[in-house]
Amino acid sequence: MVLNFEKELLISQLKKAKPKKVLVQMAEGIKQNSPEISNIIESLGIEVTFSGETCWGACSIGVQEAQALGVDLIVHFGHAEFIKIDFPVIYMEVQDILNLQPILKKSIPVLKEYKNIGLSYSIQHRHDIEMIKKFYESHGKKVTLSHKAGTNAYEGHITGCEYRGLREIQDEVECFVIIGNQFHSMGAVLGVQKPVILVDVYNDSVRSMAGLRDKILKQRAFSIERLREAKNVGIIVEVKPGQKFGNPRKLLEKFKAAGKTAIVITMSELTPDKIMNFYSIDAFVELACPRIALDDFAKYNKPILTMREALVALGEKSWDEIIEQGIV
Repeated sequence: MVLNFEKELLISQLKKAKPKKVLVQMAEGIKQNSPEISNIIESLGIEVTFSGETCWGACSIGVQEAQALGVDLIVHFGHAEFIKIDFPVIYMEVQDILNLQPILKKSIPVLKEYKNIGLSYSIQHRHDIEMIKKFYESHGKKVTLSHKAGTNAYEGHITGCEYRGLREIQDEVECFVIIGNQFHSMGAVLGVQKPVILVDVYNDSVRSMAGLRDKILKQRAFSIERLREAKNVGIIVEVKPGQKFGNPRKLLEKFKAAGKTAIVITMSELTPDKIMNFYSIDAFVELACPRIALDDFAKYNKPILTMREALVALGEKSWDEIIEQGIV
């Protein structure tokens, strides 16, 4: 796999911004390219510092790091803009340069029963999306790109926690095709009611996500029941600007009204070791990234739930309603 960091675009944007010092954030899979990026930025006479904090999305913009270091600008590699923040940021999306023809051809037999398909992609494949769309159309498919909705930056673009653009077109399509990896397709299958087919360009496979959906729904139902039974509840809030879902104080009062003891806990990042010392807490509700509860279920010895799942446990929403609206 070859990565295109769009060097000339980076240089152009830096010359326009004229920073003296920058903080560079890189997605986890591309941190190994830090020396290359450092050479480019330093060649412009700019002081550069790299963030070593985990970075799974543009929801994790390192504003606090940048302010502590006194930099003028953040350069964020690997994601599109997610939300507006009160700090200068340049987003470099990074392109995966791949020959997609073999995997696209492999997907045709899997899609043989579908005429109308919804098409979405992770940001690394935006430069190829018109080619992909034309490929499927040449094989008799009617292709509809998911809408630009919520925090998605472009038509057809999806992030790990934003699937409204898919839901807006699901009545028009028979299935969804996701170009990328399991992370985005797993979110998609929990966010829509139509079949989701993953075209996994990194593992050279094409597969339905239906089985995974059923497994995750059973896990989530189990966690909701554990929260119903819990006496002590921890409500976790994170300080990252793009990871704030729900009002912790309102949720705290709801749990107290239900006869539970609840506390609010703040973290820069939720990890299994950080909650171990809260051993008296029976269940946690995290108001940060909703994918933590879904993806990292097996890592925690206590149930971790999303805000919406907490409302099911409290009796304010039904489980069927959550499934219909999309868990993510």
